Amino acid sequence: MIYVTIKRLVPDSPQIVSFVVEGHAEFDVPGKDLVCAAVSAVTFGTYNSIETLTGVIPIHEMERGFMDITIPDSARTVPEKWSQIQVILESMVVMLQTIADNYGDYITIKTIYNKGG
Repeated sequence: MIYVTIKRLVPDSPQIVSFVVEGHAEFDVPGKDLVCAAVSAVTFGTYNSIETLTGVIPIHEMERGFMDITIPDSARTVPEKWSQIQVILESMVVMLQTIADNYGDYITIKTIYNKGG
């Protein structure tokens, strides 16, 4: 199972500040697992898009079966970049939700809120 956790600011200001992806879908054997491939493409593409399109380098930890991406607090001080990052991240959520809608036995998505804002 792939577990995706989306961390947002407080519910009345739901910008995304980080996301974690962990686990393996086990839909098929490694190298043929289309759910893992889809989730990897979406999440790595999101990281690369943030860096390439906004110039912001997310704080990251990546290893096999694990990705932890956090947008640096400094990105919030530049409203245009912050807005671009939010569109990229919300697009990622839509794509992951589409995967979950079709392969819900292999991926779960939850949202948590950063109580500190």
